[in-house]
Amino acid sequence: MNYDLTLLENAVKEFKITLSEEQKAQFIQYYELLIEWNKVMNLTGITEFDEVLQKHFSDSLSIVRALDMSKIESCIDVGTGAGFPGIPLKIAFPHLKVTLLDSLNKRLKFLNEVIEKLGLEGIETVHGRAEDGAKKPELREAFDLSVTRAVARISVISEYCLPYVKTGGYFAAYKSGKAAEELEEGKKAIAVLGGKVEKTEEFLLPDSDMERTILLIKKVKNTPKKYPRKAGTPAKEPIV
Repeated sequence: MNYDLTLLENAVKEFKITLSEEQKAQFIQYYELLIEWNKVMNLTGITEFDEVLQKHFSDSLSIVRALDMSKIESCIDVGTGAGFPGIPLKIAFPHLKVTLLDSLNKRLKFLNEVIEKLGLEGIETVHGRAEDGAKKPELREAFDLSVTRAVARISVISEYCLPYVKTGGYFAAYKSGKAAEELEEGKKAIAVLGGKVEKTEEFLLPDSDMERTILLIKKVKNTPKKYPRKAGTPAKEPIV
């Protein structure tokens, strides 16, 4: 089948990312696997090719608005779901060492097939909840970058994501719409967890009127050992 990659090509041009023919083919193959697996399990409600290009692929790559990815070596995608943003980042930036963390084993089976079929190297899947994974010595404060597209408030996702970031690294939260009020509410949590807001990048997704924000938080000191609290607690009792 012939796919029209115009929307993705326009986006990467705007983001100043260069994709080879092989990388473009990997994005197409990823889409096909996503649709195939989506018939038997709920991975995404977005299935039209152009919509996936915009709302999943371009959106995942939009982190370059806030951060120079050439300076990032290791990245963990917390609560990766169907692999966003971790797999698009790995395809576009093959040098990245990527860890995809998710609490659902069946999603990891899908992701492992994507990794195998696309021939991706330097990428692994880890099963577990965000709160539990950050207690593991091999994952805690081990990454240059932690990313998530989770819909939870920044006060909650900071507790999920900042413990994975080494001092000097970054946590990038992808948000739809503007996030100024949410950020204000989350400032205490960010500080308690060792972070400092570096940048709030607001923009429209290329070729659309969809508002997006990347909240970029720099890790300036170690996260206290008591965080993250046990599974379920951050969402029920956010640090405010």
